[in-house]
Amino acid sequence: MALTSTNRALIAVAAIIVLLAFAGGIAYYYFSRERTVPPSPPPAPQLPGIEAAAPPDLLSELPPDAPVVGYVDAASLRGLKNSPLAAVLGLTSPGPEADREYAEFVRQTGFDYTRDLDKAAIAFWPQSLYVTPGNGIGDNRVLAIADGRFDQENIKAYALRTGKTVPSTNPVVYEVPGNPPVSFEFLSPTRIALASGHGSRNLLLQPLKPTPPEPAMKARMNRVAGASIFAVARTDHLPSSFYANFANSPQLDRLARSVRGLSLAAKPDGDAIAAALDAECDSAKSALEISTLLDGFRMVGSMALSDPKTLQQMTKEQAAFVRALIRQLKITRQDRWVRLRLDITAQMLDGARPAAPLGH
Repeated sequence: MALTSTNRALIAVAAIIVLLAFAGGIAYYYFSRERTVPPSPPPAPQLPGIEAAAPPDLLSELPPDAPVVGYVDAASLRGLKNSPLAAVLGLTSPGPEADREYAEFVRQTGFDYTRDLDKAAIAFWPQSLYVTPGNGIGDNRVLAIADGRFDQENIKAYALRTGKTVPSTNPVVYEVPGNPPVSFEFLSPTRIALASGHGSRNLLLQPLKPTPPEPAMKARMNRVAGASIFAVARTDHLPSSFYANFANSPQLDRLARSVRGLSLAAKPDGDAIAAALDAECDSAKSALEISTLLDGFRMVGSMALSDPKTLQQMTKEQAAFVRALIRQLKITRQDRWVRLRLDITAQMLDGARPAAPLGH
């Protein structure tokens, strides 16, 4: 049957509509698949016994680019006179056997950190795990901001015995030689900023303005901010020299680079120290490999303690401490997180004290 020009036009339009609908369906299917947002990874597991909280205000005084940040609430720990945590951190009085140099420092400055330090926030810029003997912290830089009670005049006089002031600085920056040298300034009658390491003086010369950390670091801080002591680190942009320590082991190098962040928290739990370290990996596969490797290291350590040659290099107390450490250490994995948990007891700490070597 012959088609009129009108019918032919209608058929052509219908065909075009069908083709466009078909093409549109394919395009929608393709682009919807391409643009589908991948599912978010499971949330980070909460650390045991540690409540999430807003980071302390003192942390906002640190430079926001610091890859490692730590915090200690010394005032709250000083009340734990009978806790091994206070002794481990040196927050109890060292007594008459105190180091003579430190005792002289306390006498001349009037500052004793076991008594006068309230809280401290620390920023750390690691360059390498390897530090040559006698070179202090090497090229690693550290900035600490501490609150407490300071006798400024005595501290300044003590610093100027061997140090100097940096010209045209306000507040005045003091430099004290040493290994490594230390620079410091008083930010207020109850706050001091100290910097150490290669080029660290520039950290004090730059204005310290309260600055929020990047979102990922803030999220890590929120998880651990309820602890008396905590530290967080972003490890995805560490300098290449940091990984030089793993140059002879490609597997360790790969696994070290797979770790994107670390979170450490510790708080007293009765007569013990409840501590946990979380490693945030780039994938669940990497987390599985790391947890398996750590379990292997623990097994090797346990076997080494059964070797008489190993025991000859340790005291009886040190061997007991390492055994307890291996026994108490718990390694768990959840998705792309690996957790090391350890409850440090007073008995373990007593066992770590120096004593006569085995066989002596």
